[in-house]
Amino acid sequence: MKKILFAASEAVPFIKTGGLADVVGSLSKYFDKNEYDVRVILPKYACMEEKWQKKLKLIATFNVKLGWRQQYVGILKCDYKGIGYYFVDNEYYFAGPNPYGQIHEDVEKFAYFSKAVVEALPKLDFVPDIVHCHDWETGLIPVYMRTLYGDKDFYKDIKTVFSIHNILFQGRWRLSSVQDATGLPEYLFTSEYLEAYGESNYMKGGIVFSDAVTTVSKSYAMEIMTPEGGAGLDGILRKYSYKLFGIQNGLDYDLFHPGKDTYIPYHYDKENVMEQKAKNKGSLQKELKLPKKKNVFMLGMVSRMSDQKGFDLVAYILEEFLSQENVQMVVLGTGEERYENMFRYFADRFPEKLSATIGYSEEMAHKIYASCDAFLMPSLFEPCGLSQLMSLRYGTIPIVRETGGLRDTVMPYNKYLDTGTGFSFANYNAHEMKDAILAAMDLYNHHKANWKSMMVRGMEADFSWKSSYDEYRELYKML
Repeated sequence: MKKILFAASEAVPFIKTGGLADVVGSLSKYFDKNEYDVRVILPKYACMEEKWQKKLKLIATFNVKLGWRQQYVGILKCDYKGIGYYFVDNEYYFAGPNPYGQIHEDVEKFAYFSKAVVEALPKLDFVPDIVHCHDWETGLIPVYMRTLYGDKDFYKDIKTVFSIHNILFQGRWRLSSVQDATGLPEYLFTSEYLEAYGESNYMKGGIVFSDAVTTVSKSYAMEIMTPEGGAGLDGILRKYSYKLFGIQNGLDYDLFHPGKDTYIPYHYDKENVMEQKAKNKGSLQKELKLPKKKNVFMLGMVSRMSDQKGFDLVAYILEEFLSQENVQMVVLGTGEERYENMFRYFADRFPEKLSATIGYSEEMAHKIYASCDAFLMPSLFEPCGLSQLMSLRYGTIPIVRETGGLRDTVMPYNKYLDTGTGFSFANYNAHEMKDAILAAMDLYNHHKANWKSMMVRGMEADFSWKSSYDEYRELYKML
């Protein structure tokens, strides 16, 4: 039996700030337990819910040398749905009300976490064949294993995989500070290894020293090797392209299931999607105090409100769109203050057409996926995207920009052949986005049979973890 250890800064259900947590928490469950023993190691944040903290049992303690510092490490463990979870405990680093940006610089915090994980491996009841590291917070794990610990017999047969979930976040910090915090030798802080543009870069370290690099869709793997998409790391990714693999993220089909979702009032499948979805729509209209209209086109957005997610395009057309079209728009999310205030303003000005919930609610997110007719994702870039997979699963037609994982998962509608699972536009342009929305509205309003066929095709598409699991399995076998 092969043993895999996922190392990450977050995972559902223990701690979540974004899609990384969904991926780590759900992918780990999909491996065949007769073939793989997959476990996960995370920081033990003080802000974790008390119900999870009570389940943890201490299994080891030791000190780790971090530059000139000696820092305590506690290793705790619990099992969840057949997966073993380990937690690295140190209140000096992991205190505070949020996982990131608290008390200490995150780069020092995750240098500590990376070294603690490496030194914990001989002390666990589990010796991994592969350590699978997720995002920059774990980028130093392959660096430590191949340099400071490279001459130790215990580590020489352990392979490493490094996954890039979003190349924008790289773990960059002052060279001198990282040298001080990590205790890594000076030769590593050169352009060949950890240095990039005068700073140290944890993600670059993960790329250079891991045995394989993955990212979360095939298109994104190509995009990050270009100057436009590589955020400064395109050169190093081209250099190591022989070990770069694009593997599409999947969706937890048990959690996102229109037939048994506990958050939605009316369950459905592809046979009764039109009738039951209309009931969910009416229920959501009532809850959000929107006029209860059956044939109004309801457009949803669940997103972080930022330029990366295309909100500057939305801002450009929103007044014209709401004043001219027979539409209801339902928005859920938080982000840049200017976008939050924009939605507050237009919700006040067009109360019959726009509902904006500034904040996040898992329950409301599920209701939007299950109730809306279409779902808008006009992203500037999107490594993988999970929301379009959720909308397809719930028979909600995605309207997306053709980038990254959105291009890979949403097949554009062809009116001549009546094929496709959504609507898309190519250029990052507000009027192209509006044209795609109007094309969707036209199909919804005038060609109901074709609209239903597209809903069903989306529900039949399989973006569960099964195919992604098969690709990870092949990668692990190769290593």
